[in-house]
Amino acid sequence: MRRRWTTAAVAVALTAGGVAAFLLTGGLPETEGNDAQAAGNQPAATADITRQTLVDKESHGGSLGFGDTAALTTRLSGTVTALPAADSTIKRGGTLYQVDNDPVVLLYGSLPAYRALSPGDEGADVTQFEKNLWALGYRGFTVDDEYTSATADAVEDWQDDLGLDDTGTVELGRVVYAGGPIRVASRSADLGASVQPGTELLTTSATGRVATVELDIADQRLARKGAKVDVTLPDGKTVAGKITAVTTTVEEAENPGQQDTTKIQVTVGFDKAPQGLDYAAVTVLFVSSQRENVLTVPVNALLALAEGGYGLQIVDGTATRIVAVETGLFASGRVEVTGDGLAEGQKVGIPT
Repeated sequence: MRRRWTTAAVAVALTAGGVAAFLLTGGLPETEGNDAQAAGNQPAATADITRQTLVDKESHGGSLGFGDTAALTTRLSGTVTALPAADSTIKRGGTLYQVDNDPVVLLYGSLPAYRALSPGDEGADVTQFEKNLWALGYRGFTVDDEYTSATADAVEDWQDDLGLDDTGTVELGRVVYAGGPIRVASRSADLGASVQPGTELLTTSATGRVATVELDIADQRLARKGAKVDVTLPDGKTVAGKITAVTTTVEEAENPGQQDTTKIQVTVGFDKAPQGLDYAAVTVLFVSSQRENVLTVPVNALLALAEGGYGLQIVDGTATRIVAVETGLFASGRVEVTGDGLAEGQKVGIPT
């Protein structure tokens, strides 16, 4: 069976992998089979077949900031006598606010405070509190799930240092737990305000800067927790990031009868946060597809074969031959190729 191939400039649009490529075809002499030699048909330019990891990336607009905020409400009644400034950072043992001149203290943990603690109490909340007490430097008790008289003695020392009545009992509302240090995003109440349990006093956020991106549900494949991304800042600099959280939200339709819209919110964290920017518009580059250890050639090395499919002009010294290939991933101007006899380091012609 005779195979015809050509090199006159004809634009053929390829859409595989979402990348448009223009292939060159035209009238060269016929050759006999894939391995037929064609001496004297030297291409004007050549490129190497390389073995590499081919990565296709897709960019989406996002924003730089401190992520979602959370409302901080009090469990106490009284008058607000102290509040932290916006943008301040509160760490373990620090004062979040004061009611009737008594501090409410931040501790670290995932279990919210839901009861007062006193001698005889047992449970995971006791363990969590004792770990914090120990981390703050108080000793003389065993960190376990039992609130003993020894724990109460240490609590009295802690209360004395805070200027509280040294009762040995931790009243409900005196401590607030968070996963780590928190940033005060804004105040929700004024000094001197009269508050009741459930009154919002502050909004808080994480202390580190993050990038957030909202994706359509069709782009859900990009949102893989732990995946690495590149974030381009307004000044053109690019910093490395990693997807730390992926959440799904539903936006209600504005008008009755319209369908609600599902969105994917992606949070990107940084090993080294961008400096000098608190809030900014950014571009996040996601990895859309990736193929490891594959043979690749420049996209414009592909030849459109008359009987269909694609081929490469293999250059071996002064001789050339055409090899039919199957194409895979297109990315960054290169394409994954497979075919009989292809090997890393071979030269392929680049049609002009």
